[in-house]
Amino acid sequence: SQFYLFLKENKNQKMIKNSSRLIIVLALVIASIAVWEWGKNLFNFSPSFSSSHTLILQETQRIGKLELAKFNFKDAVEHEMQVDFLPNPKVLLLVQGEAIGCIDLIKIQEKNIEIKGDSLLILLPKPEICSFKIDHSKSKIYDASLTFMNEETMIGEAYKQAEQKIQDSALQLGILEQTKNNAQLVLKPLFENLSGKKVKLKFS
Repeated sequence: SQFYLFLKENKNQKMIKNSSRLIIVLALVIASIAVWEWGKNLFNFSPSFSSSHTLILQETQRIGKLELAKFNFKDAVEHEMQVDFLPNPKVLLLVQGEAIGCIDLIKIQEKNIEIKGDSLLILLPKPEICSFKIDHSKSKIYDASLTFMNEETMIGEAYKQAEQKIQDSALQLGILEQTKNNAQLVLKPLFENLSGKKVKLKFS
């Protein structure tokens, strides 16, 4: 019986030791998780951001420009800087952009509308390019050779020249004439339906 008691006490002691070890292991795991979470915040492994804005409405404008023609462009631009004694730095861009022709309907006044029997004569303002721009999301920089510290300046200048080329090319390719033609197709039936008269459009 004494031997049985000895085995029982020895077994209880082992169980206590095993339980103690388990508790210690669990405590270490919990402590490790706590240290990890604290370390993430300390070293910004998962940073959070905040921002503040001061927005001021400066001006409101009436917009009456009706877009009637849109020209899309793709241009390969090689922009080179001329330098002495060294190879010329240059950038190569593939640029996509657009130019939009429109008519500003706000400029139409009562004196520009003439009624003659069952006909209506409307004098429209002359067409214009209301916007021309580069689509940077579709444009790419393919090469920037020997630009060194001038790379950003040269790329900016190349985009600027490409944007101006879009405006010049749109004018040369007849965007204003296309805007006039589209005005006849779009505005003439619209005004005839509104007025119930035959409409003739002219441009100032």
